[in-house]
Amino acid sequence: METPFSCGLVWLRRDLRVSDHAALHQALKHCQRVHVVFVFDTEILDALPRTDRRVEFIRESLVEVDVQLRELAGHPQAGLIVRHGVAQDKIVKLAQHLQAQAVFANHDDEPLALARDIQVRGHLADHGIVLHTFKDHVVFERNEVLTQMAKPFSVFTPYKNAWLKKVTPEDLQAFDVAPLTKRLAPRPDDLAHPVPSLQAIGFEPTNLKALKIPTGESGAQALLQDFLTRIDQYEDTRNFPAVKGPSYLSVHLRFGTVSIRQLAREAHPRMLAGSTGASVWLSELIWRDFYVQVLHNFAHVGHGQSFKPDYNAIHWEHGPHAHKLFDAWCEARTGYPLVDAAMRQLNQTGYMHNRLRMVVASFLVKDLGIDWRWGEKYFATHLNDFDLSANNGGWQWASSSGCDAQPYFRIFNPISQSEKFDPEGKFIRRYVPELAALSTKDLHAPWLTKPLELQAAEVVIGKTYPYPIVDHAEAREKTLERYAVVKKKPSE
Repeated sequence: METPFSCGLVWLRRDLRVSDHAALHQALKHCQRVHVVFVFDTEILDALPRTDRRVEFIRESLVEVDVQLRELAGHPQAGLIVRHGVAQDKIVKLAQHLQAQAVFANHDDEPLALARDIQVRGHLADHGIVLHTFKDHVVFERNEVLTQMAKPFSVFTPYKNAWLKKVTPEDLQAFDVAPLTKRLAPRPDDLAHPVPSLQAIGFEPTNLKALKIPTGESGAQALLQDFLTRIDQYEDTRNFPAVKGPSYLSVHLRFGTVSIRQLAREAHPRMLAGSTGASVWLSELIWRDFYVQVLHNFAHVGHGQSFKPDYNAIHWEHGPHAHKLFDAWCEARTGYPLVDAAMRQLNQTGYMHNRLRMVVASFLVKDLGIDWRWGEKYFATHLNDFDLSANNGGWQWASSSGCDAQPYFRIFNPISQSEKFDPEGKFIRRYVPELAALSTKDLHAPWLTKPLELQAAEVVIGKTYPYPIVDHAEAREKTLERYAVVKKKPSE
């Protein structure tokens, strides 16, 4: 087998696994000796709170990668090299130190990552080192799925149909690293250190373990195997936050502790065999590809701009009152139980059920009149699975400013959403326990409950639980007026 490079360096970023890994596969294929590195990039970390759950997730996943690399190499000195500092500096210096001729990494199409990689590529080239990057995070990327006019898609359903028409077993085939793992090289003595502790990189432990959030490849595989036992029921269960319906793999997709190809390989044949649940779940995976290609082909969405430029003209609430409303939303004090329960779930766990993401986003934008960018930023800070393309796509969908978005005149009613998707009130009772003694009928709109029933449940509206901060019917009318600047007839 051709091995043009005597030494190669694999740079892990959002792909924290060793199996079915494009860059690692290519490095092992083309290099006689291969090292693997992860950089805790201070240009990213410095902006994060010291108790960021995602950093602990990454750290725990890297510990597993380190063990796997040593086992695959069959050498105790092998393993993961971990650096802490500015990635573009650390990678270049490490490649020089190891006398690597090439660095291998997988694509990351977020704007800051692209800018970083341009700099790294240039600095490596100054030292005669090449940077090779590969598709790994999605099934189809960039311009691989285009319209018949060779244009990028801006509507999901035609994109999905084209995706399904294009996909072949070869697109979903795993990158097998096993035959060449003896090329994983022992680390030099000065680099053969364990994965640093959180404290060593300036962070503190979180409630990650208490929440029993599984990490690493092993955690992802355990979640996947559990989900596959109920994938056929996915369509029936996915919208109910009190039900075990989702796969809970989103954080693993975000950090690449599971391969998107593996997930699609599981879903696609089940879809072809007639499983509605698998078909709907595969659609969710295709949505992910869709939003990644939107970010690539319509770069303005990654820079705070509406996908539909006309929507930049909307006048959002501003000033102290807007900040007061926003704070109430962030702190789960809206007076709408389902909204507050969802925000408490996010604040306490870093996770929010997908149906609830739509509900709270609609409430912020169309009930409170707050700029969607405020919510997008809040989610970016608090979601374990924050991914720029999906987060931006979801918020623009909710605000009607995005591609294939919710029409502006369709506004979620937080009460009817609560009654429909938490009909027994189990989710609300879990996260808003001060309302737990109310009857299920009264739980969704407690301010409408009769005084004697409130008293029996020890609920005092305005004291133990807040009054609604807005009237939904009035807010809906304001939203329709607000969107008048871009108003079109529903038939259009």
